[in-house]
Amino acid sequence: MSKIEVNEIDAQTGNTITVGSACKSVAVPGNVVKTNAVQASDGGNIVSQCGTTNTIGAGGDTTNVPGAAVVTGNVTGANLISSGNVIKSNALQASDAGNIISQSGTTNTLGASGDTVTVAGNDLRSDAYKAADGGIIISQSGTNITLGASGDTISLASGASQTGFGRTGTVDWQTGSIKTSNFTAASGEGYFINTTSGSITATLPSSPSAGDIVALADYANTADSNNIIVANNGSKIMGVLNNFIISVEGSSVTFVFIDSTQGWRPTDASKATDVTEQAAYISATGGSIATCGDFKIHTFTGPGTFCVSAGSGSIAVADYRVVAGGGAGGAVSGGGGAGGGHRTNYPSGCSGIPISSGAYPITVGAGGSAQSGNFGNSGSNSIFSTITSAGGGGGGGGNDGPGPGDNTGRSGGSGGGGGGAGPDGSGANPGGSGNSPPVSPSQGNDGGPSSPSPASNTRHGGGGGGAGATGGTSPTPNRGGFGGNGTANSITNSPVTYAGGGGGGSRSPGFGSSGPSAPGGSGGGGKGGGGPDGGANGAAGGTNQGGGGGGGQYASAGADTGSNGGSGIVIIRYRFQQ
Repeated sequence: MSKIEVNEIDAQTGNTITVGSACKSVAVPGNVVKTNAVQASDGGNIVSQCGTTNTIGAGGDTTNVPGAAVVTGNVTGANLISSGNVIKSNALQASDAGNIISQSGTTNTLGASGDTVTVAGNDLRSDAYKAADGGIIISQSGTNITLGASGDTISLASGASQTGFGRTGTVDWQTGSIKTSNFTAASGEGYFINTTSGSITATLPSSPSAGDIVALADYANTADSNNIIVANNGSKIMGVLNNFIISVEGSSVTFVFIDSTQGWRPTDASKATDVTEQAAYISATGGSIATCGDFKIHTFTGPGTFCVSAGSGSIAVADYRVVAGGGAGGAVSGGGGAGGGHRTNYPSGCSGIPISSGAYPITVGAGGSAQSGNFGNSGSNSIFSTITSAGGGGGGGGNDGPGPGDNTGRSGGSGGGGGGAGPDGSGANPGGSGNSPPVSPSQGNDGGPSSPSPASNTRHGGGGGGAGATGGTSPTPNRGGFGGNGTANSITNSPVTYAGGGGGGSRSPGFGSSGPSAPGGSGGGGKGGGGPDGGANGAAGGTNQGGGGGGGQYASAGADTGSNGGSGIVIIRYRFQQ
C-alpha cells in the first residue's frame, strides 16, 4: 500500500478541496475528524459547534434518527424527532437551557422550580398522585378513589367548603361571634348564646339532611332565667313538630338530624332532659270552628280529622264532649233504644287532653238501625284521642215478636229498655246495662225493664236509658216506659242536652186499651210507638244528639218495627290565646 505524507494540501480549484471521488470511502486513521461544522452538499450544517455548544441540524431542519439507532448523552434543542425513534438523555432542555424533563436516579422531574406545567386538554392520568415525600395524595383502585393515606390529616383551605363528605360528629365553634339576638343556625357550627338580656331564639337549619349537626351552649349561665328557644323551622325535634327550650343553667346541647320521623335529637342522652317542649297554645283545623273569647270550639257531626299545627306544654290542653250514636228501639211493644254514651270533662268533670302537633282522627258514631220483628241494633262508638264513648244499647223486642233471649235490652253507653212481656202472666224483661264498658265519670245509665204482664194483653216496653237518668218502667198498664233524660252541657257556650233514651212501645189504640205514647228523654230521645199519638214505630232518635229510637207498638202478633237511633257528635274546646 502506498503512503504519501505532506504538511499541507492547498485547494486545486477555487476554495474546494476534494478527498476521494464519488462512491469512494475515505478512511481517517483513529476516526478523528476535527472541524467547526460538518455540512451537507447544499451547504447546510449537519453538525456545528460554537464554543461548548454542539448543534445538530439548523433552524427549520427535521432531524431523523433511524428506528434501530440510539442517541445517548445530553440532548438540547427544539428539533423534531421522528415517531418511533428512541432518544436517551439525562435532561431534555428548552432553548433557554431550562429543563423540560430531567432524571436523577429513578426520579423523573417534569419542568423546573418556578415553571408552570400545562397539560393539554387538562387530562392528567395516573393511578396515584404523590407528594414530594412520596406520600399518596390521591390514589385509585378500580372504582374506589382514596384521598390521602392512613394517618394523614386532610385540611380545607381557609374559606373553602366541601359537600357530600358528611361530618365526623363535631362542630366548628363560632367563638368569634357570641350570639346576643335571634339567629338561624347553619349545619356544622356550634354557637355560644348569651341570654343575659333576655331569651334568644336559635332557628335550626331548613330542609336538613341526615347527619346535619348543630350545637348550642349557654354562654353566661343564664338559660335557667332567660331560656334558649330552639325553633324547629319545619322539622321535628325528638319526634314532635314543636319548638323546644333549653332551660338548664350552663347547658350545652348538640343536635343531629336523623330522619323525618324523629328529626333533630340530642346526641348525649344525659342532655336530653335539658331540652323540653316550649309551651305553646293550640292552633288547629277540622270540623266546624267557632270562636268564643279566647277559646276555639270545633264541632264534628261526622268523621273527620282534628289537625294540630302547634301546641305544647301545660297550656296546650283540650276540653271535649264525645257523644256516641243512640240505639234503635225494639219491635212489637219493644223497649226504647238507649242514648249514646256521653263523656265530657267540661266544665270540671276530669282533666283535659294534652295536645301536641299532629293529626287526631275523629269518629262520630252512627245511630243503631231498627229490625223488623226483633230487638233494635245498638249505636256505634264516637272517638276523640283517648276518649271513646260507647254506642247506646238497642231496645229489646216484645215477647210476641222475637225469639227467646232477644227481649232483653242491649247494654252500651246507656242500656236499652226491655221488650214488652208476653201474655198470661209473663215476667218482666230486663233493660240493658249502662256505662258499659265502665268508665269514670259514668257515660250513661241502665235501661228500664218492661212491666210484668199480670193478665193477657198488657204488653208495654221499658224506656231506654239516657246520659242523665235510667229508662222508665211502664207507669200504667197501658203505656210504655219513658226514655231516660240526657245531660245538658255548655261546652259550646250555651246549654245543650244530648243522649236521651227512647220511649218504650205501647199497645195500639185499635188493639185493646191504650194510653198516650211513652215520651223519649230530653236530648234527642224518640217517643215510643203506639197510643193515639205514637204511630206504629215511634220516633227516631235526634240526629247528632245521640238520642235513642222509640220502641215499636203492639198491634198484633205481627212485626211492628221500632225506630232508628240518632247519630252522635264530637265537640273540642281549647284556649288559643291569653
